[in-house]
Amino acid sequence: MNLLDSLVDRAKANKQRIVLPEGTEERTLTAADQLIHDGVAEIILLGNPGVIAERAKKLGLDNVDRATIIDPKNHDKKEIYTDLLLELRKKKGMTPEQATLLVEDPLYLACLMIKNGDADGEIAGAQNTTGDVLRPALQIIKTSPGVKVVSGAFIMFTQTPQYGENGILLFADCAVMPNPTAEELASIAVASAQTMRSLVGVEPRVAMLSFSTKGSAEHEMIDKVREATRIAKETSPSLLIDGELQADAALVPAVGASKAPGSAIAGKANVLVFPTLESGNIGYKLVQRLGNAEAIGPVLQGMAAPVNDLSRGCSVDDIYKMVAIAANQAIGMKQYK
Repeated sequence: MNLLDSLVDRAKANKQRIVLPEGTEERTLTAADQLIHDGVAEIILLGNPGVIAERAKKLGLDNVDRATIIDPKNHDKKEIYTDLLLELRKKKGMTPEQATLLVEDPLYLACLMIKNGDADGEIAGAQNTTGDVLRPALQIIKTSPGVKVVSGAFIMFTQTPQYGENGILLFADCAVMPNPTAEELASIAVASAQTMRSLVGVEPRVAMLSFSTKGSAEHEMIDKVREATRIAKETSPSLLIDGELQADAALVPAVGASKAPGSAIAGKANVLVFPTLESGNIGYKLVQRLGNAEAIGPVLQGMAAPVNDLSRGCSVDDIYKMVAIAANQAIGMKQYK
């Protein structure tokens, strides 16, 4: 059984409530239909019930009516969520009129449902930009305690079983933070370890990547990685992490033993933390295209609850997989809370 099958089975065994705010979007509806049929999660669709029913009929979907369907403009908890939003944002100057308007926005409503304990995770982005998905999530759900930033990780299913965890590695940050500070990079490392533990179910071994291994070069960019490694070790003493390491020293046992003798991570890493978004984004795309790896993500990490962003060019299968991933994130967060 591969990892994706395992994630689906784990989600089925411990069903989480996943809200899909783009509930009238056709790919979302098709994925929801299949997810409900397979019993992967309890699906909550946000949108006009009449429009959802009409589009489900047009698409020949038989299971959508088994979802919880909520009309953002008219539902029993609208006043509760309005009061919650006003309380959360009143220090930022939000007025009752603004709260009343925003609570009808499906992206805000989804986050308020999670904050109120009525849903466990959210998937959006088939119709909305990353900024639109993240804005209400950061305002309402916020980051996990001790986490400084939100970052984006990709689970890489490579054709090289000798590396990582039988060919599976996690790359971060590949989607959010352009140039993290040392403190932010440390936070990304800790969050990436939690993602690896929650989704792949193995002990993370984190390599902080650079163009230097253990002092083979000197530069302020290397200093940042060293400082980030120190901070991560200080904040998470049990975390298996080392840096700075070049990519080959992180992955190849012989190179790791030569360049970083005595390191518990060199040559054994399964989590690669890149120093900048530029390097992370380039790195995962090169491995994906030239190495024929499957890249699943971005999995947004660091949030207090799972909120994952889709590409607007996503497929039905992408949505299906991301719901399974969000369900596993939710399970993991509850387990390690």
